Amino acid sequence: MLEGEVSIINALGLHARAAAKLVRLANKFSSSVTLTRIDTDVRADGKNILSVLQLAAGFGVDLSVVVEGDDQQHALAAINELFLNGFGELD
Repeated sequence: MLEGEVSIINALGLHARAAAKLVRLANKFSSSVTLTRIDTDVRADGKNILSVLQLAAGFGVDLSVVVEGDDQQHALAAINELFLNGFGELD
């Protein structure tokens, strides 16, 4: 199991399009992906868009990411990269 922390840096937060990108990425890996909103302890399955949207994570929200499985290192690195790039929405 690997754990990391990411921050929402894009202005629109983890809205439907960004959540869909995250879910598509997470589903490329066999590892499980769990996101937890640090301030409220709300948890989400990173492979389920409805679950991710329930985080209601806007700009500035910090999330814990737990990845577990055979390809966990690659999965966590890819997820970190997606968040660092602001889901491709940074100007």
